[in-house]
Amino acid sequence: MKNRLESAKSGALTPDEVIRDVAIHRQLLDDAAQRSMVDDLRAVVQQAPLFSPMTPYGKPMRVRMSSAGRYGWFSDRTGYRYEPRHPGGTAWPPIPDSIIGVWDRVTGLSRRPDCCLINFYDADARMGLHQDRDEADFSFPVVSISLGDDGLFRLGNLTRGGKTESTWLGSGDVVVMGGDARLIYHGIDRIRAGTSALLPQGGRINLTLRVVD
Repeated sequence: MKNRLESAKSGALTPDEVIRDVAIHRQLLDDAAQRSMVDDLRAVVQQAPLFSPMTPYGKPMRVRMSSAGRYGWFSDRTGYRYEPRHPGGTAWPPIPDSIIGVWDRVTGLSRRPDCCLINFYDADARMGLHQDRDEADFSFPVVSISLGDDGLFRLGNLTRGGKTESTWLGSGDVVVMGGDARLIYHGIDRIRAGTSALLPQGGRINLTLRVVD
């Protein structure tokens, strides 16, 4: 694990800000790169349409989602897990090169992600504090890309409870949760509607890149 983390640090970009060991790269993607990435995502969602998964507690999630890559993240009454196919039965589309390129820049790792989870937040959507822990190897980081309206990102601790910190993530910001912060609790408290013109109908897209196996 140590060598893998060291290789990531040695080949990765220096973040603009670090909060609770979470690295934040502000405006890593310029306007042209954001628009190109959204175009790539439209092609992905055309093949694997957004859907609203059910939580194990019997309530629909407030975000709509899809995925790209070998696996897609999924939830229903039987629990949270990765699946090789979209609920419609088709294989997930490949992760676009524009998104893989961000992983390469911020991690410096030769190992590429197996899953790009696509979350769409409208103005009323939220995501409660949670850990990303459905993966097999926590020594690989989780990389998160923000597109569209600002989202208030809340960071907690490695266990539930305790004080939290929040920061606004804007379009083009990239977050890396790795090392000691890999299993930190995090969530999105609210969306600041109208802060970006990237998406014609408004809203926020969050892309989360993960190594699954």
